[in-house]
Amino acid sequence: MNIPDVIRLKQEQHVQNEKAVLKEVNHPFLVKLFWTGHDNRFLYMLMEFVPGGELFTYLRNRGRFSSVAGLFYATEIVCAIEYLHTKEIVYRDLKPENILLDREGHIKLTDFGFSKKLVDKTWTLCGTPEYLAPEVIQSKGHGRAVDWWALGILIFEMLSGDLIKRLLVVDRTRRLGSMKNGVEDIKRHRWFRGVDWESVPQKKLKPPIVPTLLGDGDTSNFETYPDNEWDKSLPVSDEELEMFKNF
Repeated sequence: MNIPDVIRLKQEQHVQNEKAVLKEVNHPFLVKLFWTGHDNRFLYMLMEFVPGGELFTYLRNRGRFSSVAGLFYATEIVCAIEYLHTKEIVYRDLKPENILLDREGHIKLTDFGFSKKLVDKTWTLCGTPEYLAPEVIQSKGHGRAVDWWALGILIFEMLSGDLIKRLLVVDRTRRLGSMKNGVEDIKRHRWFRGVDWESVPQKKLKPPIVPTLLGDGDTSNFETYPDNEWDKSLPVSDEELEMFKNF
């Protein structure tokens, strides 16, 4: 990450949040962080390589998923979000672009820049506009319920049904996943009938899409970006670098 860009976009805290969250979590559906560091131009985060590319790419190419495929991805996402919430972490940026597929076709959530350790509420306006829950926009304080709203939006993108309507409820106290039974209300919904939830994080469900890979290190499932920005970046001052001294 280009340090001047991080400072210009006021992303210093988000970068630190991402590092803190990834150091704490360990789950089969969350990307792993191995190392962080910096020089006087860039911040570096060495993460697990997930070669299958973004779920967004597969959804864009197909237009929409079958109910079976949508159900598969939703079950793994629910398990990932449930785990984060048990750690009192709100994800806040659930969208197809942030869901990668491993070589077998199972999901990995990535990009934890908006994630936050949260005991009660936060008032920060952040996230991707199309996936923001009403309480985020209204600046009335929000909590982990925002992740279940985003799940409803995501399922809507993949297919449609009653589950979506029950997740996209403006009143967060009546939103599925946020009531007395918590995530169990989602897991017991009829759309998930027949799912053995204990087998989901064990990756026992058969993925509907298995990425095509030419070998280890194959990056063909990702978009190609120019790397000339590395040459243009200028060193930052010692004062600016100070805020990242423990990165």
